[in-house]
Amino acid sequence: MKNKLIVFTIMSALILTLSACGASSSGNTVATRTISVSGSGTVYLTPDIAYINIGVHTENADVGTAVDQSNKLSNAIISKIKDLGVADEDIQTANFSVYNSQQYDPVTGKQTGILYMVDNNVVVTLRDLSKMSSLLDGSIAAGANNINSVSFDIGDKSEAIQQARLLAVEKAHALAQELTDGAGVTLGDVQTLSYYDYSPSPFYGSGGVKMDSSSSTTPINPGQMQLSVDVSITYEIK
Repeated sequence: MKNKLIVFTIMSALILTLSACGASSSGNTVATRTISVSGSGTVYLTPDIAYINIGVHTENADVGTAVDQSNKLSNAIISKIKDLGVADEDIQTANFSVYNSQQYDPVTGKQTGILYMVDNNVVVTLRDLSKMSSLLDGSIAAGANNINSVSFDIGDKSEAIQQARLLAVEKAHALAQELTDGAGVTLGDVQTLSYYDYSPSPFYGSGGVKMDSSSSTTPINPGQMQLSVDVSITYEIK
């Protein structure tokens, strides 16, 4: 029994010694010193695609007549658009609706009947911007009475995004180098890196492709678009 007690005492002392060593080791751990910086890269591009929302609105006291009028005008507009070389897959119906409105006599206030209204809208993807004015003028001549929106885009953004990312990284690295040089420390390895791509947005500055303003056709200027990328980088400092 005495021998067992001595062995137990020795083991307990050994465990306490190891625990003390572990605490001492963890207490000497030095946290990695870091610096976090951000950078933004922006490139400017000329749009090469346009999205045009073209619509027809008709009204008639007879719903069938209102729909027939809408169909004839819509078919004429689509035919005109196709004549300009726009493919079928680049013409998409965005809205077709039929609704009615109660009509009243402005003097007596009595109901005079019901007026039926039909809206038919298509979104056209135009890949040749030199045909923009012809498309708009031709659609209006064919019967379009609503041009709801015109927006621009860039077909292939891959190279521009890559340029913006590299530019953002360069700016972030330059800032980190400037700060560490000023603080008298050395810039180490990258610890973390993250980025965020923004969708192209209009750039309201100078430049871009301009349409012929001396022409009698509808003037359209696609201007320029900007594509931006933000990066955040954490470096070790020594």
